Amino acid sequence: MGNVFFFDWEVQLMLWIQAHLGSFGVKLASLCSAFGEEMILILVMGFCYWCWNKELGVFIGVNFCMANVWNPMLKNVALRRRPYFDTPVQILKSVDPNADLYDIAAQGFSFPSGHSSGAVATYGSIGAFSKRGWTTVIAIVIPLLVGISRFCVGAHYPTDVLCGWLLGCAAVFLLPLIGRLFQKKWVFYLVLAVTALPGFFYCRTNDFFTGYGMMAGFFLGNLFEERYVKFQSTRVWWKILLRLVGGVAVYFVLNTVLKLPFDKAFLDSGTAAAYLVRTLRYTIVLFVDIAIYPMVFDRIGKKKEA
Repeated sequence: MGNVFFFDWEVQLMLWIQAHLGSFGVKLASLCSAFGEEMILILVMGFCYWCWNKELGVFIGVNFCMANVWNPMLKNVALRRRPYFDTPVQILKSVDPNADLYDIAAQGFSFPSGHSSGAVATYGSIGAFSKRGWTTVIAIVIPLLVGISRFCVGAHYPTDVLCGWLLGCAAVFLLPLIGRLFQKKWVFYLVLAVTALPGFFYCRTNDFFTGYGMMAGFFLGNLFEERYVKFQSTRVWWKILLRLVGGVAVYFVLNTVLKLPFDKAFLDSGTAAAYLVRTLRYTIVLFVDIAIYPMVFDRIGKKKEA
């Protein structure tokens, strides 16, 4: 399943790098790669949204969620198989360590790199929003290291990474321009959600349905929070810690609870029903974390201050 296409220089470069990485290089590349993993990016978004600057958190959230949807939509068009499927390149860090290395539904296609697009959409948003020297460094250096690490560990071709970076840049710089065309935020969100609907008709990998659910949950949660919750950001260290720990706990616990009514065989079946359940699950999880959870800790904070 899938297509095989690459430049010879890509494979030669990856083989040369892997031949000279060594054990320390593998660990370093894996560490850099981790900064582009979905949970780390969500944690960065959560820190900004729940704690540091809610407006920045929303900016990151919109850009990350859309990049996270666009990426698998492109992957399921290109259908490019990962390098280790068809070349001597080794896979040193798989996308899903709990799944079979050659299960495309779980491991996803290769083009473009989701880690690279997600890293640019997240860290690039911080730089574009803050426009300070150190945030600009973060916006450039971290996505650069994440992208390079992805072809060092054999998960992507260099051209996957390059196009991932470009996709992340599109999210950071084009989405704010598109948003200015709409006077009401809910209309902007609706347009973005509708433009991603075609993915339901041709995408056959988990990442699209996860991404669409996260996008829908974030959009709905943001609209609900702005209307009914209106929590305040905080720079108090113990509040930051509590909000982060609580938010991560809500994410994992709720995600686990929502799986309980279904057996694993069904969830991994790749059927339309399973994909719909995955989409709804992530919609609920993100909505609760973005809208309901802040309602809880904001009320607690007000009681303590009183």
